Amino acid sequence: MTTKKAVVLLSGGLDSATVLAMARAEGFECYALGFDYGQRSSAELAAARRVAADQETREHKVVQLGLGAIGGSALTDDSIDVPEEETGGIPVTYVPARNTVFLSIALGWAEVLGAQDIFVGVNAVDYSGYPDCRPEYIEAFEKTANLATRAGVEGRGLRIRAPLMEMSKADIVRRGTELGVDYSLTVSCYQARPDGAACGRCDSCRLRAAGFTEAGLADPTIYAG
Repeated sequence: MTTKKAVVLLSGGLDSATVLAMARAEGFECYALGFDYGQRSSAELAAARRVAADQETREHKVVQLGLGAIGGSALTDDSIDVPEEETGGIPVTYVPARNTVFLSIALGWAEVLGAQDIFVGVNAVDYSGYPDCRPEYIEAFEKTANLATRAGVEGRGLRIRAPLMEMSKADIVRRGTELGVDYSLTVSCYQARPDGAACGRCDSCRLRAAGFTEAGLADPTIYAG
């Protein structure tokens, strides 16, 4: 039998850990891909290593990027504070071009591996208004992927899989729990301490906490203070 391979974008957060479990449940041999892109919190990189090991990925690769060189986001520029209250519009935690860059590199690795599926944990329900988390963006990128690659041109279609797109955070937590995801290994906070303790105040922390509450499940997150 031919092994189904998939590249899974793995940040170390709740959503990407769930997507990895979902890909494994579909029978894929998973290759986890993360990025050290100059993000404010390096704790998520350690979390990604824990998750990748716990879910027995075939390989876990971390690519070095320098998105901090262009700045423009509270996650890559220390001079911009992470907001701790809800704000209107697209928040300053949006990282310009991040998902486009990440998916492009995932696309390259998928071609090298002979994988036709790339999984990403973007969500259009409980999200922060990021433009690169919308279904129309994913659809457009998939079209581009098949135009821009040898695999696509030769008829081995590439698929961008976003299984969380229409799920609430509570639904994501429930599904991950069913699949055995250990959420105590994950870090979602935008400004987590080096030991992984979450601030409990940023947008990501609020969404995560609400998800566990609405799902009726205990939140294993460790909060600073």
